[in-house]
Amino acid sequence: MSSTTAPRPTPVRNDRTHFLYIAVIVAVILGIGIGLLFRDFAVELKPLGTGFVNLIKMMISPIIFCTLVLGIGSVRKAASVGKVGGLALAYFLTMSTVALGIGLVVGNLVKPGSGLDLTPEAAKAGRSEATGSESTTEFLLHIIPKTIVSSLTEGSVLQTVFVALLVGFALQALGTAGDPIIRGITHIQRLVFKILSMIMWVAPVGAFGAIAAVVGATGTDALVSLAKIMIAFYATCLIFVVVVLGAILRAVTGLNIFQLLKYLGREFLLIVSTSSSETALPRLIGKMEHLGVDKGVVGITVPTGYSFNLDGTAIYLTMASLFIAEAMGQPFSLGQQVSLLVFMIVASKGAAGVTGAGLATLAGGLQSHRPDLVDGVGLIVGIDRFMSEARALTNFAGNAVATVLVGHWVGLFDKDQALQVFAGEDPFDEAAFAAGDTHAGDVPEQQPKASVDVS
Repeated sequence: MSSTTAPRPTPVRNDRTHFLYIAVIVAVILGIGIGLLFRDFAVELKPLGTGFVNLIKMMISPIIFCTLVLGIGSVRKAASVGKVGGLALAYFLTMSTVALGIGLVVGNLVKPGSGLDLTPEAAKAGRSEATGSESTTEFLLHIIPKTIVSSLTEGSVLQTVFVALLVGFALQALGTAGDPIIRGITHIQRLVFKILSMIMWVAPVGAFGAIAAVVGATGTDALVSLAKIMIAFYATCLIFVVVVLGAILRAVTGLNIFQLLKYLGREFLLIVSTSSSETALPRLIGKMEHLGVDKGVVGITVPTGYSFNLDGTAIYLTMASLFIAEAMGQPFSLGQQVSLLVFMIVASKGAAGVTGAGLATLAGGLQSHRPDLVDGVGLIVGIDRFMSEARALTNFAGNAVATVLVGHWVGLFDKDQALQVFAGEDPFDEAAFAAGDTHAGDVPEQQPKASVDVS
């Protein structure tokens, strides 16, 4: 195998996000207590949750613009390496759509938010708005903004998506001449996500106010509904990984999903401790190469999958949207659900690894389809952190399976090597990997493998 090495595992230094996680848990517990003991006072705390939601709404347009433009740039790079990139992107798009569809089906079956009817006044306003809805022609014309800049300032998510797609495809057409612009937008995205990470430190305050107001208004009904969506979400993610991904892996390669999950056990523990699959990316690269997937395939599929193959996030977005609509007594119609699914397929790309990006994407989906429901995001803030581990674990498992599948499809996966690894005959050398050698422990070079087709 090649003597080149993959990136060393990046240690998490000065990571204080676990303090935020603890603070949110404490805030939720306090909010529940206040809501149960001082119900009238608790309802008055609603502005705390509303203020946090407004901060998230403020970030929707720049986040979607940057992630879509850079996402299209990633497609250009991935597609340039031939059939590996093409297969990977086609698979990612298919599985994201499947995951979104599963989220919609489970959300409609479980209906965890039904019966709460949190804001009857908002429900009436929403129905009156729907009655006077614009025609299809007016809707399509409204997608075109007055200016390119106004799409980022007027709060219209669909206008932002439209302009981002135009900019992204224009940068594709420019080729290498557009690279400086892509680098500039990359810096802007870092700034935007830094602002978002600062806003997320206010999440405990928002979660406290939102959960206190909801519990104060509905009593234990809200707690039951929140517990239902959490249980349903975790169960859906588990079924997706074991049944859907497991069946595909078995049918295509003959491998057992449980053996693959066991092989990646340390990585799953790392993800649980950090609530982000990004922390395990270097280790996934090393372990997939050791498993027998060609280095070129791994180098294309894994990084691209971290932006385009977000199965757990997709399930979360649709289930959370349906939950908020049900809780506010304004469920989505079938047509709105299909439209939301299409929007989420596009908007979910690039929402991985950044705390709060999932919330911003959720708010963006609601803003584009049902603006009257955006305030309901405050309800999900209190349990969003509890669901982040399941999202990250599902995303990670999906990318591991995708890497093996793509390697198999292009004939650059050594199944015999994988079986030896699963049997414990060729363990992954942790010490050598920490030193930067991802191929430590690999079997000696047998037959020369075909290089990745870059035509």
